[in-house]
Amino acid sequence: MEKFEKLSGVAAPMPMINIDTDMIIPKQFLKTIKRSGLGVNLFDEMRYDDDGQEIPDFVLNQPAYREAQILVAGDNFGCGSSREHAPWAIKDFGIRCVIAPSFADIFHNNCFKNGILPIALPQEQVDILMAEAQKGANARIEIDLETQTVTTSDGEVISFDVDPFKKHCLLEGLDDIGLTFEKGAVIDSFEARAGAERPWV
Repeated sequence: MEKFEKLSGVAAPMPMINIDTDMIIPKQFLKTIKRSGLGVNLFDEMRYDDDGQEIPDFVLNQPAYREAQILVAGDNFGCGSSREHAPWAIKDFGIRCVIAPSFADIFHNNCFKNGILPIALPQEQVDILMAEAQKGANARIEIDLETQTVTTSDGEVISFDVDPFKKHCLLEGLDDIGLTFEKGAVIDSFEARAGAERPWV
């Protein structure tokens, strides 16, 4: 998994509440088990019309936000069904951080397991960053996971909380498999000892 240390990028504003996982990646795209290729279908029903043409007014179709790496959204982001394809689609599009007042628990945990940093902030601070995002490509938000800060283009610094274990995993680029590999020497030692003690197993 790609490490997350610092990020400086354009933030896309999506001031909607209750953005659910079916809005993030509709059910018809859940047939794949690949983590790549879903970015084109991120927010599919909001991005495209019935003929598959881009809807110009949708934020990610606007020139200023096509390369957005940060998403600033409304309350209860990622609610709905617990599909891991949602963070897969977000990451594949190029978004590494989502900022909102709150997240659905399963989506929140899935973000960390897929290299995405979800930042929950009080509404008044999200409003500051939403206004920053609405400035377009001229305003870049900086995120430092080590210091747990978000900095606006005007230099305003906002601190955020993050679980220490999840922070460690993102900083080191460790998903569940990576965490297991960290214990490789211990596992090998156990297997060797168990093989010697119980060769019939």
